[in-house]
Amino acid sequence: MTTAQPGEREQKKKRIIMMILLAILLMSVSMFVMQREDSKTIVVTFPNGTELEAEVADTPEKLLFGLAFQEALPPNGGMIYIFEATGPHRVTTKEYRFPVDMIWVDESHHIVSMSENVPPCRQQTCPWHGSTPEAVRYLIQTEAGFVKRQGLAVGGELKYTLRM
Repeated sequence: MTTAQPGEREQKKKRIIMMILLAILLMSVSMFVMQREDSKTIVVTFPNGTELEAEVADTPEKLLFGLAFQEALPPNGGMIYIFEATGPHRVTTKEYRFPVDMIWVDESHHIVSMSENVPPCRQQTCPWHGSTPEAVRYLIQTEAGFVKRQGLAVGGELKYTLRM
């Protein structure tokens, strides 16, 4: 019977640790993908009657990543961020693949501000986009050009319908 040398034992330990870390990483990625598939949808109705199917960003992961890594939005699709509390909020477009319009909405479902054609960011450090100074409870991200096509204005009231 041969015994492993100290250097060999260290290498074996490192391989086992790497395998465990890889397994944990794969499990967390699969959980994130599964959460996307099981996501809730809110139908947002704009003042002119247009409806937008918005994926709900209601988990810490979705609030952090938003539309990052998605290649495109579905027709009449978007994402709605539901923040835990009303206040000033900021988001970034880090790792987005396309520009977006941002519609900042208060607790009473009225538009308080809008940012049009916000570019994606693929840099290490990306700018933050926010609702300041207005306090908001929701952020709706749509494809760039949506705000202009729909003729949206500050003060417009939105209606939400949860689709499960």
